Amino acid sequence: MAYLLDADVFISAKRHHYRFIVCPGFWEWLLHANGRGRVFSIDKVQRELKNGTDELAAWAEEQSTSFFLEGDAQVIEAAERVSAWAHQQHYEPQAISEFFRSADYWLVAHAISRGWKVITHEVSAPESKKKIKLPDACAAVGVATTSPFQMLEDEGARFVLGVRL
Repeated sequence: MAYLLDADVFISAKRHHYRFIVCPGFWEWLLHANGRGRVFSIDKVQRELKNGTDELAAWAEEQSTSFFLEGDAQVIEAAERVSAWAHQQHYEPQAISEFFRSADYWLVAHAISRGWKVITHEVSAPESKKKIKLPDACAAVGVATTSPFQMLEDEGARFVLGVRL
């Protein structure tokens, strides 16, 4: 099983749990796990991350298409399935339009096409009419989701204490 990371995983890590200066091991682990074919994201997430002017934008800029995957024919086919699902739901037109403009829509399509799990901090809200939540879209089309913390535990990630003198 491989994982596709949502933008909020990177943003939250940079702001809170795994700041570059405090926990460089997290960022090194991401690249190591990517090299082992376990952790990826998509080009649309990279584009969102590169919009900033901070360390995260610079980090995202440095990564290649081996980390931030581009779409292909299977992804486009899967996107049609996600689109059909979204249009059959109870969401307001604005919510559907916003979902189609977001990286979330493409994350779901990538996950379907590869059989991978989506990693996000986002929480399900199945009764929402104003926003399509990533976990709800994933569940509706048979894509598994979990938190970054669970992914790290499942993958046996360990960040060892180091002190700068």
